[in-house]
Amino acid sequence: MATWNKQKFPRENGELVDMQVPILVSASRSTDIPAFYADWFFYRLDKAGYSAWTNPFNGVKSYVSYKNTRFIVFWSKNPKPLLEYLPILEKHKIGCYIQYSLNDYEKEKFEKNVPSVSERINTFKLLVEKLGYGHVIWRFDPLVLTDKISIDVLLSKIENIGNQLLGYTEKLVFSFADILSYRKVQSNLQKADIHYIDWNEQQMFEFAERLSELNKKWNYELATCGEKINLSDFGVKKNRCVDDELIIRLAYDDKILMDYLNVTQHPLPQNNLFGELEPLPEGAIMLPNGKYAVHGDNRDKGQRMFCGCIKSKDIGEYNTCVHGCEYCYANASKELAFKNLQAHKEHPFAETITGK
Repeated sequence: MATWNKQKFPRENGELVDMQVPILVSASRSTDIPAFYADWFFYRLDKAGYSAWTNPFNGVKSYVSYKNTRFIVFWSKNPKPLLEYLPILEKHKIGCYIQYSLNDYEKEKFEKNVPSVSERINTFKLLVEKLGYGHVIWRFDPLVLTDKISIDVLLSKIENIGNQLLGYTEKLVFSFADILSYRKVQSNLQKADIHYIDWNEQQMFEFAERLSELNKKWNYELATCGEKINLSDFGVKKNRCVDDELIIRLAYDDKILMDYLNVTQHPLPQNNLFGELEPLPEGAIMLPNGKYAVHGDNRDKGQRMFCGCIKSKDIGEYNTCVHGCEYCYANASKELAFKNLQAHKEHPFAETITGK
């Protein structure tokens, strides 16, 4: 896979600095940019041409230029604000798709600041109508078990949403809440008096088997995000959330992007001398232009062990999402997230999300 080298570009104050120049951007695993920071992101993309990013581990500030960006993967629980900014992507010839976490914890109030389920379903459909089928991926993520939320309850919630999204998405991505691995998540749930149950393998297998049975009426592609467990016996794949194969299907005519992904395109095989169709190579991707594509290994080795994502530059920052999710791992506290959102509002177009 091709890499991006740092180049020198001027900041708004005229200072020349080294900037990463990614072709593929993730916006963002760390916060909900579409819901809360769309104004900031599209100003930085369209007007400033760059943004700054603070490393959460060492506090070092670095810079990202959007000069060569060809594709963006958005992550959101409420991507409705994207609708008004889609023309900017078209202007810059930047493709995108959306990882849309459309959960239903409405009754439980686990996601206090997200719109209603019905409103979010409507947003999902509007985005598909604007971007096209395949550009919006349904996630029910994470799956939370408690003394009041059983597997039965979760499947009922999923069925309700799945029925309404039929014809609007091709995939359902899910993950099992791994609460014991995150001490602050445990603490937050305990403070909220939520009696969580950590998933065991038997429960995961039961859930996958029953979801697979439910899926017979939808035929969605089922996939897990970052999970060690193998659920392939139930037709569940391991997902690439930043997915080179999906990007290839959606943007196969972008030569720069295809070169970055090590893609080659080939005519569909013809019948051989015996009248038999020559088989396609393993991993071939059928394209709408009558060809098929193959690609190299693009996996991002810097991600978690069971993550299948390819390399992208994430431009979000932790401690900035204010959906108020009780199971959140991305905020040290809700108070800090609201404080940082207020700082953003005071300087909404600054180099960083938090106005610094």
